[in-house]
Amino acid sequence: MTTKPFSYLPIVLRTDQRDALLVGGGQVAVQKMRLLKGRCRMIHIWAETLHPELAALVEQGQAVFRQGRVAEDALQAVLPDMALVFAATDDEAVNEMVARQAHALRVPVCVVDAPALSSFITPALVDRSPVQVAITTGGASPVLARRVRQMVEAMLPARMGEAARFMQKQRGWLKDRLPGMKQRQRVWESFVDGPAYEAALAGEEDRAREQLEQLVAEAEGEADCPQGEVWLVGAGPGNPDWLTLAALRLMQNADSVLYDNLVAPDVLDRVRRDAERVYVGKKRSHHTLPQSDIEAEMLRRARRGERVLRLKGGDPFVFGRGGEEMETLLAAGVPVRVVPGITAANGCAAAAGIPLTHRDCAQSCVVVTGHARADGTLNLHWPSLARRGQTVVIYMGLSSMAELCRKMQDHGLPESWPVAVVHRGSCADQRCVTGTLGTIAEDVRRQGLQSPVLIIVGEVVHHRGEVVQAVPGYSTSKESA
Repeated sequence: MTTKPFSYLPIVLRTDQRDALLVGGGQVAVQKMRLLKGRCRMIHIWAETLHPELAALVEQGQAVFRQGRVAEDALQAVLPDMALVFAATDDEAVNEMVARQAHALRVPVCVVDAPALSSFITPALVDRSPVQVAITTGGASPVLARRVRQMVEAMLPARMGEAARFMQKQRGWLKDRLPGMKQRQRVWESFVDGPAYEAALAGEEDRAREQLEQLVAEAEGEADCPQGEVWLVGAGPGNPDWLTLAALRLMQNADSVLYDNLVAPDVLDRVRRDAERVYVGKKRSHHTLPQSDIEAEMLRRARRGERVLRLKGGDPFVFGRGGEEMETLLAAGVPVRVVPGITAANGCAAAAGIPLTHRDCAQSCVVVTGHARADGTLNLHWPSLARRGQTVVIYMGLSSMAELCRKMQDHGLPESWPVAVVHRGSCADQRCVTGTLGTIAEDVRRQGLQSPVLIIVGEVVHHRGEVVQAVPGYSTSKESA
């Protein structure tokens, strides 16, 4: 029988001015004590016997020991003074009683290995105090949480806590120098991204302070007219694991983000939470904003000092109108950064296990748009597309697929020429339909594929392989007509 998973809200709870209760005195209680030690005013341990490590804590005056079996009436008197309580005994009846009383008095309680009785669970913790990283799977798999903790431990510098304490000491005078929160935020971002942070990590506080003061002086010089800029960033085909490191960094530093319907929700979740999000997506026959208005919005925001992230599916310079936007911005004197992304052609083909080139059948690859004119016609150079020995990748061709296939046959390719249509390549709901120029339009209609799709035409489709994606659950199973 399957049960609905519990829902948890990760929070950071202040406990330095409150006491905590630990019911139990064995090895499991020791593990919970290690979490509480140094994080609350006093630890109250209620147990019949004490593990030596708990006894040592009591001798050091960091814990109070109450010996004996937990009595329900006595527990009712103690609980209201506690910030939280752990029930860590090997007696299920005692654990259930502690949980019941805690719930009644609205005191947060964790019963070890019994999430159904608990109002909170403890995460796997990476401690670089005052920096702490909590990792939880919502109780689904503590082993997985520990594995993630190992990965995070390897990523974070051992002396990160020292750098954090240095930054904390500078907050007062920095607020006096730069009253504007946005200015201070930019200074800290520049600090963390540059050599000043490395100096703080190394414990070289004088050098770190000198470089921080230089950043502040630069920010004061821009106080009246802060310099905004626009970042044209490729979000890739949809799988968030395929974002570039540069894209992730800018996504965390942007003040606002303009995004379209090709940016997957999982990718948008990587944008920092307090950035303003503006949807400017375009769908067939429905434009949320005309292109000129999108460019005007980027200009408006950059001129008032914002760092504007223009997040585009795939790559901004491959059918993303990034070139037009760059020219408009530069002509207006707005600085522009461009971060490429994995193109839809590369990403969708790879996700579907289709090589774009192959020495046996495709010595070149042509990328075109299948977007039709207003009158429904396609203005493509058909003789150069309908050739053997190459792969043709077609963007935005779903609505024109029947005409695309017909034109390619009219210009020399056989009806049996292989075609693949990839829907939401690299994403969890990816689908791939394979067929031929003579059948694919009907195959896709019958399968009910919707935009966005990518069309791959050529003998490379015959070389399609079953590939394992970077994220478990991302499937490339074949759906041939």
